Amino acid sequence: MAKESTVTSKSALASSIDTFDIIGNKSGKSVSILDGIVSMSYYESIKQNSVVVSVTYADSGTVTGGTDNKSVLEGLPLVGSEKSSIKFTDNQGVSVELGKSKNNYLFVNKVTPISDQSTKGMVSLDLVSREFIMNEKGCTRVVKRMDGKISDNVNSIFKNNLKTEKKLDVEETENNFNFIPNNKKPMYILDWISKKSVPKGKKGKSAGFFFWETSEGFHFKSIDWLLDSEKNTPKKSVVYNETTDKRGSDIPAGYQVKAVEYEKDNKINVQDKFKMGFQSTRIITFNPFDGYYEVKNSEAKTDDIDTAGKELPTMNKELKCEGQGKEYTRTTYYIKDIGTLNSGNTSEEQVGKSKEENFEFSEIENQAIRRYNQLYSAETSITIAGDFSLHAGDMLFVDGPSNRVDSKNDDVDKESGGMYLISDLVHFLDHKGTWTKMNLVRDSFGRKGKASDTEATARKNGATTETTTSDGAIPANVQRIGAAAGGAAGIVR
Repeated sequence: MAKESTVTSKSALASSIDTFDIIGNKSGKSVSILDGIVSMSYYESIKQNSVVVSVTYADSGTVTGGTDNKSVLEGLPLVGSEKSSIKFTDNQGVSVELGKSKNNYLFVNKVTPISDQSTKGMVSLDLVSREFIMNEKGCTRVVKRMDGKISDNVNSIFKNNLKTEKKLDVEETENNFNFIPNNKKPMYILDWISKKSVPKGKKGKSAGFFFWETSEGFHFKSIDWLLDSEKNTPKKSVVYNETTDKRGSDIPAGYQVKAVEYEKDNKINVQDKFKMGFQSTRIITFNPFDGYYEVKNSEAKTDDIDTAGKELPTMNKELKCEGQGKEYTRTTYYIKDIGTLNSGNTSEEQVGKSKEENFEFSEIENQAIRRYNQLYSAETSITIAGDFSLHAGDMLFVDGPSNRVDSKNDDVDKESGGMYLISDLVHFLDHKGTWTKMNLVRDSFGRKGKASDTEATARKNGATTETTTSDGAIPANVQRIGAAAGGAAGIVR
């Protein structure tokens, strides 16, 4: 990794929106709204099938391009689905490009006039990826039966149905699954099979994948891969305390970023967690071929999965049930998937496999339920000076101060500090500043690893990175992540 320049509080100053061109559907004319932009937000989330850009601009007829001194709404005209080319750069020189270079243009999904006066108006636009809009078209529907390894089917849907040319980052799955998609939308199918996918070597212990998009392409990754610091090496180390960093000269060794906002959101409701089956579950299956009725209990164990913290939450021993197999807090019921959609090229091969399970409910279903619920055991939100090198799905090492009488103590919180996964991210730009706000999550508690174990400090390749700080900077009013991103694009489930 190349050495980055030192970034002080200037990192939070207004950065550069280099390009924001919109091409008319009918005229083919291209106009630039750069001169009228008031604010712009860029969203990524592991729970969202598309990146989203929300921009607010003054539509006064003074834009660059062929609108004959009319507003973009009237002169282009702007009716929705227009192709857009966008590029913006943070104060470290890292750019996000959504256009020709990566063939990842965005398209106008929503047009909202905010105010409309005789000579000027304010307009808000939400833009999403091509695949997100094409997902609604009949030509992309998944019609043909799909057999074999789930990860192979994921690649097939991307290439043959969504017909994307973007980079695909697909983790190989352990299990096969044969199914008939019933003319469903491709993103619906991708989300559906992500819950049925098992990472390599984890059958019976863990399950559950996420499918999402970043500016780098599409990703299909397991929860275990995302939380494994050896595979998903933390990008940077972030520290938060109530002392100033003296513009980078006094930031602790091993850290590259000083957060300006840090909020722990570890809302605990034991009853709700038990209802969702975050720790111990029971599954009852019935085999219609031989009438066999099976009850199987499974319990989460730290050693069976890859965790971001030291260990999963430990419940009070006084709340344990007496007797074997009584600890479950959620029960699911399934008829075994046997004798349907058998694999094989000939009838003899298919008959030979007629008694094999197509989908092993007892080894996958409850494990996925438990893993998804565990992932949000600990949540933290941080705001830092704009850093466009970060993406949803990246890991960070985050330390905050230990809660003591002395608010300026240097001790880090050994329980909530450590590795976190970026679940949601927004880069916010306006004339006042540039900020990156992130929702961070993890499945366990206890600080594991150390701040220097990151890409930025070159745990693997010996490169170095200097610090990113925001000494004395005051964060802008960044819209809350989740409601804004989910509302702009919608989450296809």
